[in-house]
Amino acid sequence: MSGYNAVLARDTAGAPRGIGPYSQTVAFSHYNNLSAQLPIDPKSGKIVDGGVREQAKQCFNNIKAILDSIGHAMDDVIRVTVFLIDISDLDAVDTVYETFFPTIYKPTQTTVAVAALPMEALVQIEVLVSNGEGTIPNAPQAGDVRGGLVKVARNTDNAPMSALSTQTVAFSHYNNISTQIGVDPKSAKIVPGGVKEQAKQCFDNIKAILDSIDHVMDDIVRITLFGRSLSDIEAASEVYVTFFPSYVPALTTVVVSALPMDALVQVEAVVSHGDGTPPQPVADTAKLVIEANNTEGAPRSALSTQTVAFSHYNHISAQLGIEPGSGELVAGGVNEQAAQCLNNIRAIVESIDHAMDDVVKINIAIRKISDMSAVDEVYTTFFPGGVPARRTVGVSALPMDALVQIDAVVANEEGTPPEA
Repeated sequence: MSGYNAVLARDTAGAPRGIGPYSQTVAFSHYNNLSAQLPIDPKSGKIVDGGVREQAKQCFNNIKAILDSIGHAMDDVIRVTVFLIDISDLDAVDTVYETFFPTIYKPTQTTVAVAALPMEALVQIEVLVSNGEGTIPNAPQAGDVRGGLVKVARNTDNAPMSALSTQTVAFSHYNNISTQIGVDPKSAKIVPGGVKEQAKQCFDNIKAILDSIDHVMDDIVRITLFGRSLSDIEAASEVYVTFFPSYVPALTTVVVSALPMDALVQVEAVVSHGDGTPPQPVADTAKLVIEANNTEGAPRSALSTQTVAFSHYNHISAQLGIEPGSGELVAGGVNEQAAQCLNNIRAIVESIDHAMDDVVKINIAIRKISDMSAVDEVYTTFFPGGVPARRTVGVSALPMDALVQIDAVVANEEGTPPEA
């Protein structure tokens, strides 16, 4: 197996150990997936004293400690996701954020306010990090011999600009797009109308960014749709399908308590990048195929594909505790629903000849943060080694009145083939 990428989970004493069964960072191929960081002092194991500024600084200090421990730097960060309890704290967090990214380069960014965070934190911060050396044991990957893969950060005037983020940052075979709200790039204001008009503008902005880098909407492998209510997400979904009339990406929807600029909806996209970033030779990587798959062993949806693979990652749509046979939530409480979510993920993963040991990242949305101990009882039976990185947020609502929702990012060591 020395010729294949390996899942590489790592922890350091310089950052807090997870408050659940998960690793601080899990690398696979050319990306490091970090667990979302809470403002925990690694020495005391407690939330730091002070307000949101102090907490944000501790989150970033923890991230920096993890990156230092694996030989990386803050400039290797591709995407930053900030979860707040109070959206009015955003300006305070941004002042801290700028001190950790003082150079001209800025990662892509997502910011939302959610109903609750673990340990009653005011802020939680997650990053995705480049991994130029790759994870083939004792063997170089593309980029090693020629001095390392290059990040490609790009903006276009045809989409909203921000001094704090780049519209798209490509690394290796993925483009990561800053989350878009319904802002008209000419006026820099939210478009008139309601959630449907805002959703259309979000997707128009994403399309403009993709057009500027010679990509199309069908190159998107995952969409995360953030809305202020389930009804807003449903309305936005009606717009979403018009941008994906045939192929549909993997999909996660998240109900949030607030969004920047008082927006009603926000859209994040992860995009394939078949030509790779320099110095990968285009001839070796061009026209890699997106592999979208569904199985009858897990719930189906007209709005999403259960798993979309591209290059060395599989992206799994968010799963509820739905029995695939009945289409209904399983009987019982949060334990039973969490088990069904993970059983659905396992069915999807096994349908593409993978195993739960290939999971590198888990994202959990839960109605009651206090239920996480119950979820972890189930979770450890699926991940007894605690290997995946993880993120947990509290939400006010989930589809079908569910108690928990789980999505996953999975290693794909064989990669996807080039177009015939």
